[in-house]
This record gives sequence, structure tokens and C-alpha cells, in this order.
Amino acid sequence: MQKNAAFKDAALWIEAVIKDFISQSPENTLKNQANDKAFDTPVVGFSRGDDPIYQAFKEHVGPFHWTPLELFNLTFPEMKTEARELTVISWILPQTAKTKAEHKKETTYPSESWARARKFGEEANEHLRRHIVETLNSRGIEAVAPALSKEWARKMSERYLYASTWSERHAAYASGLGTFGLCDGLITPLGKAVRCGSVIARIQIPPTLRPYKDHHEYCLFFSRGTCKKCIERCPVGALSEHGHDKLKCGAYVEVEMKEYVTSHFGFQTYACGLCQTGVPCESGIPIPTA
Repeated sequence: MQKNAAFKDAALWIEAVIKDFISQSPENTLKNQANDKAFDTPVVGFSRGDDPIYQAFKEHVGPFHWTPLELFNLTFPEMKTEARELTVISWILPQTAKTKAEHKKETTYPSESWARARKFGEEANEHLRRHIVETLNSRGIEAVAPALSKEWARKMSERYLYASTWSERHAAYASGLGTFGLCDGLITPLGKAVRCGSVIARIQIPPTLRPYKDHHEYCLFFSRGTCKKCIERCPVGALSEHGHDKLKCGAYVEVEMKEYVTSHFGFQTYACGLCQTGVPCESGIPIPTA
């Protein structure tokens, strides 16, 4: 009983560390004149390092996709660690109501606040990753942020084209935080207009219940054959009932969108996310209608 209570306390402690950072850190900013926050209050989930779902990702996405133990061993090769000793800490950072309201008005290019969230918000997410690792280290707990690892790399998947050695969205899915939509975005309790992050730590925390049985369960198109609003929101026709055309999407986002942001807002990043706002899953799990 005491051991279970300690595990629960650890989960509450880590959740508080994440929420306090987003609430209080000056890094959580769009770096605009108003110094608006990049993200609102996050949600946090946990999954076991030995959860079979991570092996399934290797088979589904590609053999290059790490299990938590693989990256942990790459980071701490001198340690003798078992997968069951590890926990994946995952979080969802929701865009603010102001950013979403501005972005949903756009039909071709991103709003400035959305572009700022893509660049400066993700910088805040990187600071959060480091903060969690450092906080855990200060308690004698080894940890690594996959997205910040020097071993992290982009890869090509036979099934999905663009992929990487670690997916923040897949970690969030494994940690009970959401399922995938038609546009490949993660539909979470806070919606799809979000950013994700994760850290792998040598600590044992009870896993968050996955309240879904299918990886598309929250998407109205896959679950009910309805909606398709994200298809309408895509300015280049990269979305259809067949899914997400990553080549068409990538060409637009990484060239035209990047040029637009640079020329109109004065900083460099690629951004779009039009399919994440102005849709039923923008700010929560959509409710099916009759």
C-alpha cells in the first residue's frame, strides 16, 4: 500500500512540475508585443516502459522507432536497466483560446499567433523537456527527452513516408492522452490544436488508463463516417477520405508557408495547422450527433 501511494505521489509531483512550468515560466510566451502565453494548462499521462504498444510501434511505423528502453540504453549505456523500471511521461500543451480564435478565421495562411506558437511555443516545449529532465536528475532519477536526444533522427517509413525515431504523438497515444484523426493530428481531451512532449525516466508510475480501443476512436470520420471538416480546411487538398497526403502537405508547409511567415511576420518557421482549428475536435473530443 505504501509503495502504491509513493507511485501516486510521484505522478502528482511530476504533473505539478509540468503545470507549474506552463503557468509560471517566462519561457511560455509567443514573444509578441503583448507577451501572450503560448499555451494554456496542460494534461499529463504516463505509460510503462515495458508496454507492448511500443514494440507495436516498431512494427507499425518502422523498425527504427525506439522503444523506451532502447533510447534509455543509448543515453545511459553504463546502466543495467529493465524496461519495467521505466516510465514515459507525456503531456499535451493546448493552444490558447485567443490563438485558436485568430487561426480559425484564416483559410490559406497561418495567423501570426499560430506561427508564433509553432516557433516560440515549441521553444517553450523544449525548455519544458529540459526542465523536467533536470528536475528528475536533481532527485537522483535518470531521464532523457527523446526529442532532444542527439540520437533522434527523421526517418522514412515504408507505410507512412515521413517519420522519426520517436513520435511525441504516439507516446501521448500510448499514455492515454488521445487518438488520431483523419489529418493525423492527435485528438485529445483538450482538442487537436495542441503540441505534445515527453520524457523517459527511470521511475515507476502507474500508467494512465487508455480509455479507447482503437487508434482512430475519437475521430468522427472513422467512428461515424461523418464530419470531414478538416478536409474542407486544407488549402491545398492534402486531406481526403483516404487520409493525409504528406508529400502535398509538406511541400506547401515547408516552402510556401515558410516564405509567408518570414515575409509577413519577420521570423522563420514553417506552420499551417489550419486543419486543427475550425473543426469539431479543435478544443475537445467531439460529441457524435445523430
